[in-house]
Amino acid sequence: MANQQHIQPDHILVLDIETVPQFASFEELPELWKVLWADKISKTMPENFSAPEMYAQRAGIQAEFGKIICISTGYFYTDKGNRQCFRLKSYAGNDEQQLLARFTEAVDKFYKANPAMHFAGHNIKEFDIPYISRRMLINGLPLPAFLQFSGKKPWETNLIDTMQLWKFGDYKNYTSLNLLANCLGIDTPKDGIDGSMVKDIYYNDHDLPRITAYCQKDVVAVAQIFLRFQQLPLLPPENIFIAG
Repeated sequence: MANQQHIQPDHILVLDIETVPQFASFEELPELWKVLWADKISKTMPENFSAPEMYAQRAGIQAEFGKIICISTGYFYTDKGNRQCFRLKSYAGNDEQQLLARFTEAVDKFYKANPAMHFAGHNIKEFDIPYISRRMLINGLPLPAFLQFSGKKPWETNLIDTMQLWKFGDYKNYTSLNLLANCLGIDTPKDGIDGSMVKDIYYNDHDLPRITAYCQKDVVAVAQIFLRFQQLPLLPPENIFIAG
């Protein structure tokens, strides 16, 4: 794999996902799945917390108990005026299988046109990509070639993880996207919403467009962080576009 410090921006497909629990509350779970959740969380549940409380807080980030409601992607390109631009495209909806199928079809086209494609994201290695892959299998969808990482060594995968890059080999360190963006002088992607609010905005407010806008801001933040690591100029707002 090419040195991640020298990957061309137009080889990058930035992505971010938003997830929620499959059911709005623990009480709505089928009885078997209540038992399965209690067993899953019992090993890591803090004292004085119950399984229903932990479901509300943690089920959305567990691929067995959550679902994807939005995947936002973005890619760099040079326009006719020789400007570096960035185009966003999101796949959002209540039907996860359909959402994943649409995402896979679009990425497959990008991958075939750009075999040097690398995914980029924040904590993408430990969250976004494994979550997408697991949910695809759960939904009965075949795993596409660009997600076939089984048996590959870490340096053989086409993944650029801004959280891993920022660690500089320090495996004890965790830095949020919001903190890293602010450290590097990049406009924060958070705008009155954070990941802990997505569940309630989805189930109570039914405001998927707001969640999608939040997801897209995270994608832009990752793109800007990637440019900083490459010692390249940041994208001005007028060079960022959202596909219909």
